[in-house]
Amino acid sequence: MDKDCAVYCENVKKAYDTGGDKVIALGGIDLQIKLGELMMLVGPSGCGKTTLISVVAGILDQDSGVCEVFGQNLLKMHARDKLKFRAKNIGFVFQAFNLLPSLTAAENVSIPLILNGVKRKEAERRGAVMLEKVGLGTRTRSFPNQLSGGQQQRVAIARALVHNPKLIVCDEPTSALDHETGHQVMDLLKEVAMGHDRALVIVTHDSRIFGFADRIARMDDGHIEKVVNSVTEL
Repeated sequence: MDKDCAVYCENVKKAYDTGGDKVIALGGIDLQIKLGELMMLVGPSGCGKTTLISVVAGILDQDSGVCEVFGQNLLKMHARDKLKFRAKNIGFVFQAFNLLPSLTAAENVSIPLILNGVKRKEAERRGAVMLEKVGLGTRTRSFPNQLSGGQQQRVAIARALVHNPKLIVCDEPTSALDHETGHQVMDLLKEVAMGHDRALVIVTHDSRIFGFADRIARMDDGHIEKVVNSVTEL
């Protein structure tokens, strides 16, 4: 893997068993995401985008092929080592938010810090600071059911950023946000993620944010059709 490469995928394949029939989600993905890069994955629903980022983030294991993140092959890691690696190096924004309903916004955001050994009080303080950055400084003590969909999405984004991960993986991070808030969130994501030793990969259908990408990979039917430097080339 190139030393300037954050994510390296070679012939990555993944299929799901749907009760006798196999559905091919990834049909042999080749992709490199560079350090300091914001890569977007676009394409129709069901084309494999979420499966691909789940493999990259170590949430799913591929069936075959190689996927390395910062030079580490997650498939070959012991489960405990993989969990530690993910907790330290990867932030994931889930499309369904995945907030814990019994925790406040600040407590939800603090989870990655606690997993990395930060004391609870300090973790919640840092969580509140990150919530301020996404425009939710007055909602730190609110529970998820007291927040709108857009506010929950910003809590999920704050949680992905709070531990300063090297790789941030986002599944539709602006889907529930209006135009102005979406652009504010993208400005924050790009500011936080675009260090020389970091990378950001975003799955999106939101054409309003395509302009933030350094490169865009178009997927269809479990394959990457092309990777371009500008939305005009799609």
